[in-house]
Amino acid sequence: MKRFFDIFFSLLILIFFSPVLILIIFLNIIFQGFPVIFLHSRLGKNGKSFELIKFRSMINGPSLSAEHDIKRITKWGRILRRTSIDELPVLLNVLKGEMSLVGPRPLPVKYLGRFNFFQKKRLHVLPGITGLAQVKGRNHLSWEERFNYDVDYVKNQSFILDIKILLFTIIIVFRGIGVTSKEQEIMPEFLGEKSSNNTDK
Repeated sequence: MKRFFDIFFSLLILIFFSPVLILIIFLNIIFQGFPVIFLHSRLGKNGKSFELIKFRSMINGPSLSAEHDIKRITKWGRILRRTSIDELPVLLNVLKGEMSLVGPRPLPVKYLGRFNFFQKKRLHVLPGITGLAQVKGRNHLSWEERFNYDVDYVKNQSFILDIKILLFTIIIVFRGIGVTSKEQEIMPEFLGEKSSNNTDK
């Protein structure tokens, strides 16, 4: 049922927002040039990698660090990020079966070796466009808080919980809550922990 729900609403949203998608493509070309789309390797279910599809919001170049990436965000890119419009192409990942509408946010592949046993539990389900951590604080949360919410979702996932998360997400997106972290525009890089108090949860 979750997969049917993902496919049905992803197609519905893509069709409904198709004029917006076309407009954003043209505006991206005007303000940022090519490429319009940004691909980034992310961790999927069971740690399998896939290419996340988003509208490009930064100057072309390698991602060296969160601090470096902040300087690469364009003025137009900031608008895309603050309105979450850059996330619309991610619906294609949902249709491909690499993601779900709801689940832990997919993190960079390089993070896999930094997860402890508890944090790896977030990989037991498909990653999502939105999730419990996003409606509980989004980028205002610490990494520890985000992982706790992610694992809580894995343990308690249900269709009703997904609906609640989606409804709260719509409110949050329209209000622009938690788009940036407390410290900076991009969530600081997760560097891993030497130990964790959550290994037995």
